Amino acid sequence: MTLTKLALAGALLLVAGASMAAPVTVPLSAGGSTNPQTSVIGGDAITTLEIDTAFGGDEEDDAGLLEVEGRGNRPVVNRSLASFQGEAPAEGRDHRRAPANPQLVRSFNGVNFFDQRFSNHGNQFSVEPPDQALCVGAGFVVESANDVMRIFDTTGALVVGPVDLNTFYRYPAAIDRTKSPLQFGPSITDPVCLFDKELQRFFHVVLTLDRANPLTQGLNGKNHLDIAVSDTSNPTGTWTVFKVPVQNDGTDGTPNHGCVVGPRGGPFVPGPCLGDYPHIGADANAIFLTTNEFDLAGPFFRGAQIYAISKRALASRSANVSAVLFDTADPNDSAVVGHTVWAAQSPGRDDFEEEGHGTEFLLSSDAVFNRPSISTELIVWTVSNTRSINTTRPDLVLNAKAVTVNQYGPPPKADQKPVANIDTDLPLRDCLADPICFTRVTTLRRINAELKLDSNDSRMQQVTFAKGKLWGALDTAVTIGGAPKAGIAFFVLSPKDGRIFTQGTIAVANNNVTYPAIGVTENGKGVIAFTLVGADHFPSAAFAVLDARRGVGPIHIAAEGAGAEDGFAGYLPFGTRQRWGDYGAAASDGDSVWIASEFVAQSCTFAQYNDPSPLLFGTCGGTRGPLGNWATRISQVRPGDHDDD
Repeated sequence: MTLTKLALAGALLLVAGASMAAPVTVPLSAGGSTNPQTSVIGGDAITTLEIDTAFGGDEEDDAGLLEVEGRGNRPVVNRSLASFQGEAPAEGRDHRRAPANPQLVRSFNGVNFFDQRFSNHGNQFSVEPPDQALCVGAGFVVESANDVMRIFDTTGALVVGPVDLNTFYRYPAAIDRTKSPLQFGPSITDPVCLFDKELQRFFHVVLTLDRANPLTQGLNGKNHLDIAVSDTSNPTGTWTVFKVPVQNDGTDGTPNHGCVVGPRGGPFVPGPCLGDYPHIGADANAIFLTTNEFDLAGPFFRGAQIYAISKRALASRSANVSAVLFDTADPNDSAVVGHTVWAAQSPGRDDFEEEGHGTEFLLSSDAVFNRPSISTELIVWTVSNTRSINTTRPDLVLNAKAVTVNQYGPPPKADQKPVANIDTDLPLRDCLADPICFTRVTTLRRINAELKLDSNDSRMQQVTFAKGKLWGALDTAVTIGGAPKAGIAFFVLSPKDGRIFTQGTIAVANNNVTYPAIGVTENGKGVIAFTLVGADHFPSAAFAVLDARRGVGPIHIAAEGAGAEDGFAGYLPFGTRQRWGDYGAAASDGDSVWIASEFVAQSCTFAQYNDPSPLLFGTCGGTRGPLGNWATRISQVRPGDHDDD
């Protein structure tokens, strides 16, 4: 089932059956009060159990395809990334016309792998990749990456942190290494956050999967979005937590979406769904949380889900809060299934869309539904009548349209700059090959090559609605210098009539740019953040300004990578796919855009890594963990003067 393609004025295509099926209501439960407390850093450098098996299914599927239940054998991506299939990628070129003079006001390191592993006395898992959350307001910068948080002031001074998210959400430790047998708290992943300027509140959200038994890593099927709302504009104070069940199997007030348990081909029995990859946006009336829904323990993708929740009810700590849920794969609508439908954030109150009694815009790509995985369409979703979210009978309406754009498709993996000394400067890789060192991290000795990094598939990344325009970007294959590389496709369009204000690609010869995130100031000036990596760069935090008429300007490096990525996910025997930043983040604050991207902030030799002390092994002076070395970089950028008309 593909979208009906009609050549209409303004390049806007109406999806057949554009008015989607009626929503349902899902109750929220209150999870009590919390406040962020700086963790105690410590624990053994490495133990016999380092990786949370709850996400063991995140490896690439050999076939790379899943079926959509009830819609025939239609291939879609699974939780893993769609691979580059050699499609003829678009020719990449830099749009260097934007007459801007951006100012990098400040830049500093955020959370890193060391924080992740050693927070809460070391009762944490080794985790890759660091899914990125960033929100800024009221003089504070809140940053999260799996599964830790830091809170800074806007000078870059650390106020609180690192804070492990299990403790922040009032759960037992991710793994309690002081107990025998070991005990496990809920599995937390995919943090996102937003500062609402009108309400002066921070919203922080994670996906939480409950364990079947605290003595095992098995899951009981229940999973929920935990929403922490700051009680004031100060994020270092108290927060109130709410929970939205997203297993959608008929329990806890959820609808039954027919998810199943069983291997590809069956037999199947009913089971829970998984509300994967949550993201956040907002309009004047509601916050919008979106997920990609899969069988938790089955082979099917179930379509994107859109949850609308009253901002004011959450901020007032109401005891009676519900979510309005739209299922984009409802069988009553056969036109389109959503995948990674990303709700827009807006830089200021004046940017909220008031027509339609309050409207939120969302954006998604559809390349994942095609074979080959390329497309020339984006899907614009609108949720109208959002003012009704504050009434006893909300009456929200979802519509979908398609807009014709330049071709895009999944990029190849990203090569990284060769290390100076191949025999010493990838210490985890070298440890796994060493006849003695490997026994300190695993039971199997393996020889691995230097890593190539995941470059995402072509799903939509962070979306902003500002000055009547919808801004979005995604990863795509490009050809530059005659070679296929990972590039970024960006789009600025009118969500109402499909007019394209600007679109294009960011590409760098001999290098790759990945995981874009766009932020836009209240004056309509954009900044796009990403990782720059390739023959000339270790993984680096970079950005460019984005003009709604002239396109993207020159690339600037906020923080040059200090060394190569050297994490467990891409090395045998741990895995075969080097995870890298499932998403970046950007947040506007007045005339500035704050950005956060993954990069590598350290390097060390094998000799430094292979410290004989059990407490110091693999940490290289507290700059990494034995199984990983990712870091994040936070930067404040003033885009400068450029025309957005």
